[in-house]
Amino acid sequence: MNVRFLETFVWLARLRSFRLTAERLHATQAAVSSRISALEEELGVRLFERGPREATLTQDGTKALPFAEQILQLNRAMLASVGDRSKIAGLLRLGAIESIVHTWLPELLKRVRDEYPNLTLELTSDTSANLSLQLTNGHLDAALLTTPVTGADAVNAPLGSLPMGWMASPALNLSAEPLSETELAAFQIVSFARHSPPHAFLADLFAAAGETAVRINCVSSVAAIIRLVVDGFGIAVLPAAFVMRELEGGQLQTLKVAHQVPALPLVVSYRRSPDSLLAESIARLARAVMLDYSLRHGPQFALVPQTTDAATATGSADAS
Repeated sequence: MNVRFLETFVWLARLRSFRLTAERLHATQAAVSSRISALEEELGVRLFERGPREATLTQDGTKALPFAEQILQLNRAMLASVGDRSKIAGLLRLGAIESIVHTWLPELLKRVRDEYPNLTLELTSDTSANLSLQLTNGHLDAALLTTPVTGADAVNAPLGSLPMGWMASPALNLSAEPLSETELAAFQIVSFARHSPPHAFLADLFAAAGETAVRINCVSSVAAIIRLVVDGFGIAVLPAAFVMRELEGGQLQTLKVAHQVPALPLVVSYRRSPDSLLAESIARLARAVMLDYSLRHGPQFALVPQTTDAATATGSADAS
């Protein structure tokens, strides 16, 4: 039985569209239809009812689906265990927030290239909210973000976190004593995108202190945030890992404050599917790279979970 035909069957059952299945498998609709017809002929049953807008499973198709999924899972498990990774080809669509792009993503990409030299990697950098939506819609295979992805087939594994602190240019001549929320609110605040965890922290912090006139400037680019703070436009809560060179070079200083600043959580997410073993492998690599990054730079720059076993990965229900 042709494994590619089974893969096409499973994806058509999931997407219910010949067009979307063709896009997902990088094939033509005619090829998808031909594979399904060949599989139906081999099994001697009709697997789908073909409507004008979507294809729906027949009773026989519903019975066949779990078997097809198991066969694909076993096939990919065998390839992952005993196969030559250097021969694995195809496209992996990976999403990453800028926080990871500016820290350890280059090392992850190098690891992926070394282990899967024939794999084509398509990288998307965006906010966690947008990456989560793209993963849910099937436009990404895996994502590195700050919040778990919801959905019945979502798998989320904690990567650790990036400790954060208040940063400012020494040119502002801020006090060496701990600063209150009122003293901080006197400056322009430069923040990550609205509704991100760092922005939510700032909004809650100043709301609790009654500082309603605080000026929080939301900037989507990490590079732009760093530049604005270095130039003295304002102050910001940033992961220290972002600004190692600026701190070492004296362009930025860490401020003392009267409150605790939470670390920025990091999560790797992917959708459980017939071909998710590669995404799971990339997730394991991401966890290994994050661990190495933490060991190399120290806990002031990166923290990892107590356990780094990928078995701690959970579905969305466990992560929420």
